[in-house]
Amino acid sequence: MKNKFWRGRNVLVTGCTGLLGSWLTAALVERDAQVVGLIRDWVPHSQLVRSGAVNLIRVVRGAVEDYALLHRVLNEYEVDTVFHLAALTIVPIANRAPTAAFETNIKGSWTVFEAARHSPLTTRVLLASSDKAYGSQEQLPYTEEMPLQGSHPYDVSKACAEMLALTYHHTYNLPVGVTRCANIFGGGDLNFNRLAPEVIRAALLGERPVIRSDGTLRRDYFFVRDAVHAYLTLAEQMDDPTLHGQAFNFGIDDPKSVLEMARLIISLAGRPDLEPIIENRELQEIQDQYLCSNKARQVLGWRPQYTLEEGLRQTIAWYKEFLTEQGWLE
Repeated sequence: MKNKFWRGRNVLVTGCTGLLGSWLTAALVERDAQVVGLIRDWVPHSQLVRSGAVNLIRVVRGAVEDYALLHRVLNEYEVDTVFHLAALTIVPIANRAPTAAFETNIKGSWTVFEAARHSPLTTRVLLASSDKAYGSQEQLPYTEEMPLQGSHPYDVSKACAEMLALTYHHTYNLPVGVTRCANIFGGGDLNFNRLAPEVIRAALLGERPVIRSDGTLRRDYFFVRDAVHAYLTLAEQMDDPTLHGQAFNFGIDDPKSVLEMARLIISLAGRPDLEPIIENRELQEIQDQYLCSNKARQVLGWRPQYTLEEGLRQTIAWYKEFLTEQGWLE
């Protein structure tokens, strides 16, 4: 039986053309939510467009930093729930263009929070943070009580957004919740400088994938459908005021090195003969980052629904279809 929680509920999704935003928007549409999607740039090959979900939502064009726009949208569409996903998410781009990251990730967040506190019908706001906000820690895995100590532009922007979320919660009683997800992968990620799409594309094209690091960096990899499940689970439980102002880690708690992940992908793609090229470039990236999701499991009753291999198989199938449509594969 379909979950009735979202039926007829007015929801705003910022960043709805991104990887997570596309899948989350489609899931909300499937659950009969009335979705408003904030779109800055048109992305014709995004999963939002490919799935047809874009034709089933109300689209607002504009930037998340535009307070007047956000204030109008929240009030005009009587928004109950805000999923604030819009962000500059690519770490190397944030390093090259830090002011753009700060403008979108920090100013965009306080704009959303400020508009939400002046929207009397808004009952929950979810902020997409990241495991990167923890920065470099002596002990791993990250747990929610650890301090946020990012050092680079993207990390710092996410930590700042979280501090703003807590400010609005403690000062204005804004019903905000924070998600800190591991590295999300899935079909529809068109940023081919990320590990999963880059390695999958290379493997499907019969090319050796390129690893820019030395391959030893360890990360937790998280299938996008599990991330959607995490966001919906937290949002559905935020009628409980004790959850307001809290952050939750979400991941499968099974870290892999970059090289392990690359080799798993090329094996599942049927090309184990393609040995990755290790460039070992100097990168401003933390050596190891991975989460403990026990709090989400115990407090929210959340569990991942897919193994890493299951998620990768679905993701590889998506890219195979996409590359065939683009004429890259026969």
